[in-house]
Amino acid sequence: MLLLRVVVHVVQDVVVTNFISASPASTEALKTANLLKGLPINAFIFGQNGTGKKSLAKYILPDAPIVDASSYEELEGALTSHKNIIITNFDKIPNYDNFKVLLDKCEVRIMALATSVFNVNIIDDLFGIKVSLPPLSERLEDVKPLCEYFLKEAKETLSIHSVSAINLNDINLSNNAHSIRRSVYMQVQLQDIKEDELMNIMQIFLQKRLGGKNDYRNFLYLFEVPLIKAGLKKFKTQLQLSDKLGLNRNTLRKKIAENKDYLQDT
Repeated sequence: MLLLRVVVHVVQDVVVTNFISASPASTEALKTANLLKGLPINAFIFGQNGTGKKSLAKYILPDAPIVDASSYEELEGALTSHKNIIITNFDKIPNYDNFKVLLDKCEVRIMALATSVFNVNIIDDLFGIKVSLPPLSERLEDVKPLCEYFLKEAKETLSIHSVSAINLNDINLSNNAHSIRRSVYMQVQLQDIKEDELMNIMQIFLQKRLGGKNDYRNFLYLFEVPLIKAGLKKFKTQLQLSDKLGLNRNTLRKKIAENKDYLQDT
């Protein structure tokens, strides 16, 4: 059994392949995808959510429908009406024996996607190639071009054209491309946000959470923490910050101590 570790994302400026190749793993992804485009082989693509499984499958089989394995009736219909299909959540198929019989009968080529190799015997029996997509935390060369893609998308979607760049240090990789997209969209919106919009966000946030006996003090950190963080980043020292805020140094130190859990990395 051939096991290939590959990386892939869609990006807008590579017109021919639709895949970036910023890292060695991405280059291998392109080679593997091109290999699979020319071979009638079933492939199993696995990795965390947001690692590019569906993008890779769509590059290999661009005209194939995408079917969720947990909807077995829909899956059966796709198997009987298409020659190529992409199956998401492949580990959720309720009956693999029935699926295998129908797959052999219909002679359909499949690209199956899952978060892990959930059953080695089933995977080895059904698929000629297994493709592992590592998380983006292991593919850091690919983060910047992916952010640039989402930045262009966000500016077009939100009709905000004043933002020319984003801070890569504030990008969240915890959920791979999904959290990267969210981080980019938030940065685009926040760089163009107005005071009334910011206050409206805070109002909505607080309205859902108010109801305690000491809410004013309990939620004061929502104002103090970002103010202290922004001030220390801008003015560098507590001495300068206390002067700019009109606080004495002891008061500022007290505020920092009270919010130490939120200011550990500051």
